Amino acid sequence: MTAAAQRPNPRNPEPGGPILRIAGLNAHIAGQQVVEDVSFTVPATGITALLGRNGVGKTSTIKAIIGLIDRTGEVELDGVRVEKEPTYKIIRSGVGYVPEDREVFSKLTVAENLRLAERDAAPRRQLVEELFPDLLARAGQMAGTLSGGQQQMVSLARALLNTNKVLLVDEPTKGLAPKIVAEVAETLAEAAKTVPILLVEQNLQVVRRLAEGAVVLSGGRVVHTGNALEFLDDDGLTQRLLGVSTEGAAHDAAPRHQTAAAHEKGAAL
Repeated sequence: MTAAAQRPNPRNPEPGGPILRIAGLNAHIAGQQVVEDVSFTVPATGITALLGRNGVGKTSTIKAIIGLIDRTGEVELDGVRVEKEPTYKIIRSGVGYVPEDREVFSKLTVAENLRLAERDAAPRRQLVEELFPDLLARAGQMAGTLSGGQQQMVSLARALLNTNKVLLVDEPTKGLAPKIVAEVAETLAEAAKTVPILLVEQNLQVVRRLAEGAVVLSGGRVVHTGNALEFLDDDGLTQRLLGVSTEGAAHDAAPRHQTAAAHEKGAAL
């Protein structure tokens, strides 16, 4: 992990500007509007959490950004408008996508899953080996025989193989055991040292540990943006927008990564 943290940042965004800007995004699935006039930005560093109750449009927003569902509005990546580009060109422009439910190729080996994901002339295999040593040992194993946590690592590794300007990571800890959740969170913290991340996550302890900013959706619309910890520390606001209480969560959460530790209040060390 230490060697990976020392790698130079591959991005070169405009100083002080967001790496991703979404404006007036609308999206439809089977004729039904699932994202309505969504606007927000993702800073060029750190992790931004995209939050909301189930079914409010978080995954649809991620898919709309890269054109996987019908949408209108503006999508700007590193200062360049990309919403008129097909999905594969948006990905090639520097967007790493880690889908909900992992979506590995179950009939292919781990190594084959990774090779299929390579788009750069010089894939970052060393970084992947440092972050996911277990995958190296399982290179010849069929991905469909891996545990859910191991499949999630394959999904993350596929995105990290390439030099990206931003990662879109959708529900990476969904359905995983607590020990594996901690490992995934640690991996995301390491990845965020080299690339900004827009993270959809329901586990608020993970959000508390990782995220610096928060964008909250309700009914397909943005209803709140701001500092993630300030949002999570406002129990009334989280009750209203997420339907959950966060009282005491700061004491139960794992320590945050170093860049945000100074902002944590009451976290267990």
